[in-house]
Amino acid sequence: MGCEGISIGPCRGGDWPLGGRGGSLSHPENQCTPTFTSLFQNVCKPAEEPQCPPPTLQEIKQKIDSYNTRENNCLGMKLSEDGTYTGFIKVHLKLQRPVTVPAGIRPQSIYDAIKEVNLAATTDKRTSFYLPLDAIKQLHISSTTTVSEVIQGLLKKFMVVDNPQKFALFKRIHKDGQVFFQKLSVADRPLYLRLLAGPDTDVLSFVLKENETGEVEWDAFSIPELQNFVTILEKEEQDKIQQVQKKYDKFRQKLEEALRESQGKPG
Repeated sequence: MGCEGISIGPCRGGDWPLGGRGGSLSHPENQCTPTFTSLFQNVCKPAEEPQCPPPTLQEIKQKIDSYNTRENNCLGMKLSEDGTYTGFIKVHLKLQRPVTVPAGIRPQSIYDAIKEVNLAATTDKRTSFYLPLDAIKQLHISSTTTVSEVIQGLLKKFMVVDNPQKFALFKRIHKDGQVFFQKLSVADRPLYLRLLAGPDTDVLSFVLKENETGEVEWDAFSIPELQNFVTILEKEEQDKIQQVQKKYDKFRQKLEEALRESQGKPG
């Protein structure tokens, strides 16, 4: 899917926070509906990495210069006089569960974003949708932007009113020919991780997923979410029934054909 940029943190020039119209929210029938068991399966494993001391200002400048020489999409980083820097990260949305959004609210406009209008606060009505599976959002952030702020910015962009603690940001890394997912702390700074890894997203990428804790806390889900789980179960049940019916309809058809052939032959 295509990328769409939004900004979080300090803005420069014509940049503005959380700008542009959001990607459309899709219903379950518009994408591959996950199975009920996959909703709560945690397949992410932490990747153990050595802790390195933070780089000096001179080292940061050198890393930014090296980063920009390898970045070919005009998405380089900019260093400020105070030592902070800004740049871009891409976040893959891999949400298996429906999210809760305000009902009957138009998409966020540029005017709303600039004026920081909270459209979600204009109505108490709620509904549930599936966000586009594996969509990619491009974020313009600062070196001071934390994982928590990235998650909150993404939810605000899509007008998701669920508790941000239901979500977690993971980094996907390639190591020794294998792919690992590591859950990031809410205090981690994604742009610093991007700088260390370089611009190659095959080496490092960011993924927004459900915050799996092992045990399902049913009380944390809203009524629309629970209703969607029931809908998914009912759909799985109907699909299974149809599969069994088709199997035995075909089997019965073959039996009837065999009986007709045997009856037509002389004994």
